[in-house]
Amino acid sequence: MRSLLTGVIISLGLLSLPAQAQQAVSDAQITAMVEALRQAAPKTGSANDGLYSEWQVKPETLKGWSRTCLKKELTPAEFENSPATARQIVSCITRRELNKQFAATKNNETAAVRGVACWWMTGNYTGCNSGFTAAYVQKVVGFYQQRNKPAASTQR
Repeated sequence: MRSLLTGVIISLGLLSLPAQAQQAVSDAQITAMVEALRQAAPKTGSANDGLYSEWQVKPETLKGWSRTCLKKELTPAEFENSPATARQIVSCITRRELNKQFAATKNNETAAVRGVACWWMTGNYTGCNSGFTAAYVQKVVGFYQQRNKPAASTQR
């Protein structure tokens, strides 16, 4: 009986490990990441640059993202003209990618943010170590860290 009880306790303990290891990203982290991506978005200086919304999203990217997050395809104009919808889609995709990167980096927050920022710009999680992409990733990380400070550390 004692070994059966020990086996049950060990089994229950092992079942809870994956849930602990893959902690979900918080809403505050998603909000901070979405805002960091928005703030770091390249300013092209052209109204007709082929990029849409404050996040500067390509039309071909938008099609897949809107299908994934809204279960319907949006036009670039619909995305551009609805900041709330644009934020909803960007938040949905950011949640997916940040969760993937938290898992891949064993919950290393800075590495996860760097990976998502690199992916956002290039489609790859790595390889943003020099030039424009490195500067962009660093901007995103800086904006993220400013926005994701715990409340206690911002009080004086």
